[in-house]
Parts: sequence; C-alpha cells; structure tokens
Amino acid sequence: MQPLTNRAKAVDRSPMTFLEKMYVPAIAKGMGITFKHIFKRKATVSFPEQRRQFSPVFRGLHILNRDEEGRERCTACGLCAVACPAEAITMEAAERKPGEENLYREEKYAARYEINMLRCIFCGFCEEACPKDAIYLSETFAPSNYQRKGFIYGKPDLLIPNPKQQDK
Repeated sequence: MQPLTNRAKAVDRSPMTFLEKMYVPAIAKGMGITFKHIFKRKATVSFPEQRRQFSPVFRGLHILNRDEEGRERCTACGLCAVACPAEAITMEAAERKPGEENLYREEKYAARYEINMLRCIFCGFCEEACPKDAIYLSETFAPSNYQRKGFIYGKPDLLIPNPKQQDK
C-alpha cells in the first residue's frame, strides 16, 4: 500500500551497542535539557502582585446584558440552552405583565435563568447563538467555592446592574 505522506521513517532495527545499553547518552541528553531549562526565565507569576496578560479571546464568567434603557435583553428564546453542548443552561419563560414594559424588552422574558458553572466548558456557543446579544462571556475568572450550590448562578447573579437605578 502506498503511503499518503512522505513523513514515514524507516525504523533502525540494528542491535544496541554496549554504551546504548547502559543508556548513558540518553541520560546525558536528558541532563543537558534539564540544565538548559534551569537558567531560563521562570513562568511563575506572583499572583496578587502581578497580573497575567490574557488572550483577547479569553472567555470568563457569563453576563446577562441590558439594553440602553436598562431593560433585560433576554427574550427566553432558549437558543443558548440548545446550543450549550454541556447542557449547563436552564431557563423558564414567562409572559410580561402590564406595567412591566420598563423591565423587559419583549412580551416574553426569562423568569428563571441559571447556569451551572460546574458543567460549563466556556465554549462561547451560548454567546454566538443569542440573537439579541443578551449573554456574553466577560474577562472575569470564575471564583472558587466550597459548595456545589455556589456554582449555580441564577439570574440575579448574572444580570448586570440597571444603569437607570444607579443614577438615582
């Protein structure tokens, strides 16, 4: 059978010499690599004093966005929950009641919106699937916690503060 690439190398099947049987060249080569890395710059970052630079495509904690008037953007379409490969997002839709026009953009809104951060793989599919740009992944770390229930973020944890209420 013809190989697909020219990367194949013939394996040397000749018997090992006495020096090779003692593994002295292999040990010397390994020690050389070790000594070469001893004098290189350390990759460790002293965390509280120094901050590590992240990639511009870093994906951190989820945030539910608001529009310019302070209303929630999420219309509970469920596309983010469907797009999530880890099934970390759960939501329940509700109808907007009269007088709540200043809280929600559309007639339908997410009454319950939860993300299980223990399941989340930070893939960003939820952000890409959202037609209203209601959810995005920020540049903030997911904090540590001691209990499982602390990793399930509800709607109050994810929603950014209302800019209209902060002005007052």
